[in-house]
Amino acid sequence: MKQRNLQTNPCWSSKDLGEPLPKSPHAVSVALPRWQDVVDYENKDPDCLSSLKAIYPRFGFNPLIAELASKSLKFHNERNQSSWPYPNIASAKSAQSHCHRINPDCQTKIKDFLGFKCLIVNQENTDSAKAFWQHTGLGLSSREAAIALGKEAKPSIDDGQKARYEICNRLANLYDCERNLVHLHRSGMAALTTTLNALRKIRGDRRILQVGFPYVDVLKLPQVIYQGSDLLVDTSLTKIKKELEKRNPAALIIEIPSNPLLQCVDLISISKLAHEKDIPVIVDDTIGSPLNIDVTPFADVIFSSLTKSFAGRGDILAGSVVISPYSKWKNELAEIIPNVALSTLSDSDAIELEITSRDIIYRLKKLNNACLRLKEKLETMKKISRVRHPKDCENFNSLLKPGGGYGCLLSFELKGGLEESKRVYDGLRVCKGPSLGTNFTLVCPYVLLAHYKELQWAEECGVSSHLLRVSVGLENQDELWQRFESTIKNNN
Repeated sequence: MKQRNLQTNPCWSSKDLGEPLPKSPHAVSVALPRWQDVVDYENKDPDCLSSLKAIYPRFGFNPLIAELASKSLKFHNERNQSSWPYPNIASAKSAQSHCHRINPDCQTKIKDFLGFKCLIVNQENTDSAKAFWQHTGLGLSSREAAIALGKEAKPSIDDGQKARYEICNRLANLYDCERNLVHLHRSGMAALTTTLNALRKIRGDRRILQVGFPYVDVLKLPQVIYQGSDLLVDTSLTKIKKELEKRNPAALIIEIPSNPLLQCVDLISISKLAHEKDIPVIVDDTIGSPLNIDVTPFADVIFSSLTKSFAGRGDILAGSVVISPYSKWKNELAEIIPNVALSTLSDSDAIELEITSRDIIYRLKKLNNACLRLKEKLETMKKISRVRHPKDCENFNSLLKPGGGYGCLLSFELKGGLEESKRVYDGLRVCKGPSLGTNFTLVCPYVLLAHYKELQWAEECGVSSHLLRVSVGLENQDELWQRFESTIKNNN
């Protein structure tokens, strides 16, 4: 594919609907340039869906995955079925077990195809198979599919191992821990899946307690796939202490900072309360980043989506689990996690991730500065009612490393409400679609994409459906500001 410079020539107008972001067969985002495109996508409008040349990988099949799945059905002469490709038998069997938990009469088969395992499910139970694929992040990667289909060359196993080794070293340096405490996975959600599997061995089938409004699949994974979870939006220490005593959860899950409100709970105090009751603390630092904040003294396990800022390119799906060197469960987790992980990051994805993450320190510092500058300029505009950014959070600042920043993400709301948000979104000359942490700016009406069928619930949690989330990229900062300023002022 011929590359398009998305910093200077973004996919922002109606003609760009469905373009992969970036222009790569492995793109993890897709252009939804108008507000109505987002609504049509959520409503599964046929015209909109047929225009999409890419899709967020866990929310649907990358075209390469779709091709492999379709060919597996034809090869095995399976009609009126759906096929879900997994990298190995362990992942496929776990998906199969989930389908049978939901419906004991579910008709499933696991078939070999092109070296991988395809879970084949009858149409009546496709929703269960899709839920497992989306929430766990364990599915086959697009690069694995491309290699199997003969469209890309297979790298050597040695090169893959070397790449994983280098990535683990890089992460160990960022987290200031031993390399053997770092584990790589095929997505951020696969990293959380492994963490929950490990804690189940230690804490049994107790429910999870999530503190603060979380990323959608971090909430759904324990609710739908595991033993269940409870969401605590009131993050006062008094309320948390009461809930810990009442529920004695298997673990706490905390996002630092939260998505999309960019708020940060009092992790230091909450961790103390949890550890006094022998409750592990899981932290998602995808947005915060180990370059900016230090959560290892307060978390037992940190999981992260390396797809985002760590990769930066927007065409690699990956995740990590880091066991805190301070955790009382460190040795136990270090022994269990390798045994419960259903898969690892593929050779081809690891090689690409190792290359693109070499400049992570330099790049993330630039993203920190660019996002902070945009935040400060947006706050001067009369049409904006509120800008959300981690710098305004005392709890986030308490975790800052020396020289650390605030990440690449901000959100804002407009005084004109929904109609004004639609106008600004449609007119912004930046890429528009899901995901974050890319080298090019990405804007989306996050709540519509993540909670379209539960907008009222999100509003009750204090999350507005017309909020616009901005992942700031590496564009020229003055030029980027001009794009936002002219659109918001309606000077186009």
